Amino acid sequence: MSTPFPRSQAIDVMRGLTLTLMIIVNMSISDDKSYAPLLHAAWHGLTLTDLVFPSFLFVVGTALSFTLGKYQRMGNAAVLQKIFTRTALIFLCGYLLYWFPFFEFDKAAHLSLLPLEKTRILGVLQRIALGYGFASLILHYGKARGAIVFSVVALLGYWWILYSFGDYTLTGNAALKLDKLVLGDAHMYHGEGIAFDPEGILGTLPAIVNVLAGYFAARLVREKGPIYEAIAKLMMVGAVCGFVALCWSGVFPFNKKLWTSSYVLCTIAIDLFVLSLLVYVIDLRKMRGWTYFFEVFGRNTLFIYLLSEVIQTIFWTTHVGNLALFDWLLKNGFQWWAGDKPGSFIFALAFMLSCWLVGYGLDKKHIYIKI
Repeated sequence: MSTPFPRSQAIDVMRGLTLTLMIIVNMSISDDKSYAPLLHAAWHGLTLTDLVFPSFLFVVGTALSFTLGKYQRMGNAAVLQKIFTRTALIFLCGYLLYWFPFFEFDKAAHLSLLPLEKTRILGVLQRIALGYGFASLILHYGKARGAIVFSVVALLGYWWILYSFGDYTLTGNAALKLDKLVLGDAHMYHGEGIAFDPEGILGTLPAIVNVLAGYFAARLVREKGPIYEAIAKLMMVGAVCGFVALCWSGVFPFNKKLWTSSYVLCTIAIDLFVLSLLVYVIDLRKMRGWTYFFEVFGRNTLFIYLLSEVIQTIFWTTHVGNLALFDWLLKNGFQWWAGDKPGSFIFALAFMLSCWLVGYGLDKKHIYIKI
């Protein structure tokens, strides 16, 4: 067996770049206060923001290429324990994030526990957890061939399910019907005007493919090293995925909220092109003077993401007068001198940089928090 090359710095940078964008777009809130590329497509379509979450799943897969082999050397029982423990921890963090701040003041100004029966069950971290868990099990038991077969069946099967049991609209899709049946309206996301969860049960199936794609991409880079052959293979596979995605989108449109199969292939194609560019620039050409900023984010990725979400929740649940703290900071700290959209963007950048400083402090102390 060939010895894998050392950990690719390009992969760490891609992880940090993804988190950077994720924090920024999560601070973008509306059409009148944020630039269009920093908002999700209303329904069908694709924006810069729609690329961020699948890229996060992709980099989860790249990390899996380093850890799964270590787990497997411990034996089958240890592998399962590692996989299920990490999956459960990430899922629990996501669930607690939606329950946070756990308490509220009622009308009589008495402190009471927020009801669990109204807490959203699925979400971003939960999909990351499930994507990681299922991808790990598929690779552990099915190896590369099983993962490829699963990916093809999952993407085609998901298309068939959505086509056979509903349509591709917000109110008529099969994913919504399943979530209502299993989760119930109270445990779903309501940001679309109705109970609809963009990170619901059914959409997790094709999302696993994003994780598997990241695994295979990182494994190729590790096995081949930063050479032109590896870069060319990444780009060729990306070109094939992109071509199939564009053809498929004519009958199965790009849709992040439904996580359509064409959307999966399109985002994988873009991630492969980005990774190949980073491998060329960073690992092959050794142009690394700019990489440390993103490496900081790449070394405590899940922790910093969770921290950013907790702080944003505090911003929205704390009030200054009649305004949420988020709106108060945006209005009085940025929009009064920069304008609505520029002020919103600068606010997002400032918040991202604040999170980076936390990561920088942890990195300088060699503290790496693994979830």
